[in-house]
Amino acid sequence: MADNQDPVFQIQRVYLKDLSLEQPNSPAILLEQEAPTVDIQLGVDAQPVNDGIFEVTVSATVQTKINDKTVFLVEAKQAGIFEIRNLPQDQMSPILGIACPQIVYPYLRGNVADTIQRAGFPPVHLAEINFQAMFEQQQAQAAGTPAQ
Repeated sequence: MADNQDPVFQIQRVYLKDLSLEQPNSPAILLEQEAPTVDIQLGVDAQPVNDGIFEVTVSATVQTKINDKTVFLVEAKQAGIFEIRNLPQDQMSPILGIACPQIVYPYLRGNVADTIQRAGFPPVHLAEINFQAMFEQQQAQAAGTPAQ
């Protein structure tokens, strides 16, 4: 018989929560010959949904510009619903801040690259992310100490 206190970690669902694409300066900007600059911002958020159920969202903003004019802007949020039960409290933050984003992020990468390519541009591939280092840096900033 299974013990009801066994740790539980299950993916319930991974889904695209939000996606937007803007090309505010098209078509004129598309005729520019200069290479655009690319700015990528990433974020992670975890929220309880129900008892033992959490939503973890990884967001990306990709903006390309030529001479301060936006070529395109993509904002995307990829989320996952996870069942997490019977884990020690000190393990919850790393699970929500490292393990869950590592599962969700590849879906976000694919959706962002696909959206940009379907908009008529060469795909922008988001780099692999070390979520453990990102989590440790956030923890250090929250504690007011420099990250190692």
